[in-house]
Amino acid sequence: MRAVRLTGFGGLDRLEYREDVPEPQPGPGEVRVRVGATGINNTDIWTREGAYGRNGESAQSGWHPGGFAFPRIQGADIVGRIDAVGQGVPSARIGERVVVDPVLYVGDETGLARAGYLGSERDGGFAELVTVPAGNALRLDSGLSDAEVATFPTAYATAFRMLRRAGLESGDCLLVTGAGGGVGSALVQIGVLRGATVIGVTSAAKRDWVLGLGATATVDRQRGELPEQIRSTGCPRPAVIADVVGGALFPALLEVLAPFGRYVVAGAIDGPLVEADLRTVYLEQLQLIGSSMATHEEFAAVVDLIQANALKPLLAGTYPLAELRQAQQDFLAKAFVGKLVVTVAPPGS
Repeated sequence: MRAVRLTGFGGLDRLEYREDVPEPQPGPGEVRVRVGATGINNTDIWTREGAYGRNGESAQSGWHPGGFAFPRIQGADIVGRIDAVGQGVPSARIGERVVVDPVLYVGDETGLARAGYLGSERDGGFAELVTVPAGNALRLDSGLSDAEVATFPTAYATAFRMLRRAGLESGDCLLVTGAGGGVGSALVQIGVLRGATVIGVTSAAKRDWVLGLGATATVDRQRGELPEQIRSTGCPRPAVIADVVGGALFPALLEVLAPFGRYVVAGAIDGPLVEADLRTVYLEQLQLIGSSMATHEEFAAVVDLIQANALKPLLAGTYPLAELRQAQQDFLAKAFVGKLVVTVAPPGS
């Protein structure tokens, strides 16, 4: 089959397009999905670069140290149709259109702390075929295209969990960093659905686009003086801050968070190491909340929103499988709004 394999930690040259990769076979309790489209995420980049070392580790690492092997087929946000089933899975599922929950764990949500991820601990969807546990392939009833649906899984499930963990309520003021990105734009949409007043931190170039998603106002992350900008929005002390940026922005975010406010983080694209005055945390009675991925129940809730047409697919562009290197290069340039997606159509189609 056709697939792009990651052959080692490093640059784009580590992505190898092949047309002779053996077809995977579903094991007991698994289904095989013929892939229609797979979304691109920051996780694909960080996994390729081996950037998941934690606690000051400098060594290259996958999502979990020791849980990664090469070659690996990346790609977590998979949409397609089941074309084969393993032992114990009803054959009636063959032909079913599905969207794949990329998080690999069993049990309750505590399993997330050691969960695997499609495209990291297990081969993912930058290929014609992929096998997954049957419970991770959720039936999809939607008029959206495969590419449109592939914009949702990781970003929207991550955003859904962030806001649930932060206890966002109707009427709250929500500040979203990176509001022009994948998870950020999902946070804006879901925050609006929950009745929050949403302020987006973004660039001037993406301001109108973020407002079009339902944000009440935006602040320019490149202008500086972030606290002063936020105070001028009519929402001077947000009850919730949802952060996917981290880095130098962190101290200013704590400064503007309302007393008893909740700061939730699920990314650090501007850097994982931050400085903070702990007096701000304890004197203002703040909650600092870590969040990553989503439970199977939360993912199913996002699928319900997709099928109810409550979420807008933000498809910025598509690339054929053989052009994954170019797709990742364009992803890194960040000159787009929304999501980039790889389509896995047969040659000549």
